[in-house]
Amino acid sequence: MKGAEVGRLLAANLLCVLAVALTAFVPAFFWDGFTVLGTHLTWLCVCSVCVSSFNIILHFVLKPNLTPKRSSFAHKISRFLKSCVSFFVSCVLFHAIIVLYGAPLIESVTETFLLAVLLSTFTTLQCLCLLGPNIQAWIRVFTKNGAMSIWESSLQITTICSILGAWFGAFPIPLDWDRPWQVWPISCSLGATFGYVAGLIIAPLWIHWNRKQLTYKSR
Repeated sequence: MKGAEVGRLLAANLLCVLAVALTAFVPAFFWDGFTVLGTHLTWLCVCSVCVSSFNIILHFVLKPNLTPKRSSFAHKISRFLKSCVSFFVSCVLFHAIIVLYGAPLIESVTETFLLAVLLSTFTTLQCLCLLGPNIQAWIRVFTKNGAMSIWESSLQITTICSILGAWFGAFPIPLDWDRPWQVWPISCSLGATFGYVAGLIIAPLWIHWNRKQLTYKSR
């Protein structure tokens, strides 16, 4: 494993962390009264759009795919449309899962769906950028020893951390602390965001510390 590749991964992940941080501060210069807690739904939209755009641009710049497929125009259009459909389906599935875990079914539909969009941005979008709309590749990556590159290992870590962050973020909601961040879905979305950021930082460090044990083979 080349140290330069780990360095590229670290730089890319730190840029993603910076992109998340900027969504909390930059909009305040253009939007009076903008705060992460006070205008949380607006922040969810801003964060999802900015992180999505940044990840797509970063993917095209770094091109981390191991085996790029044929690049005909028709294939690119087909891949793009399938990716859009996959992302939307992911949002719907996350919404359904969140409701099954106790979110309001009728009330707060907008809040729940925007949380689902945020989770899809942190998880599904990264899979689409790196693996494309290939479900078999997704299954391979998220099985034991299924990663074929440090980028796929990073994908595993950031995805798991994002989902765990959202899950842990739900714990304070039923407590009677009467804090502003206990309003649905603030604690869950903040938990998912902190989990995503933590995964971005942990992934390259974990890969660096375990580089001697990691052996990637083509499958």
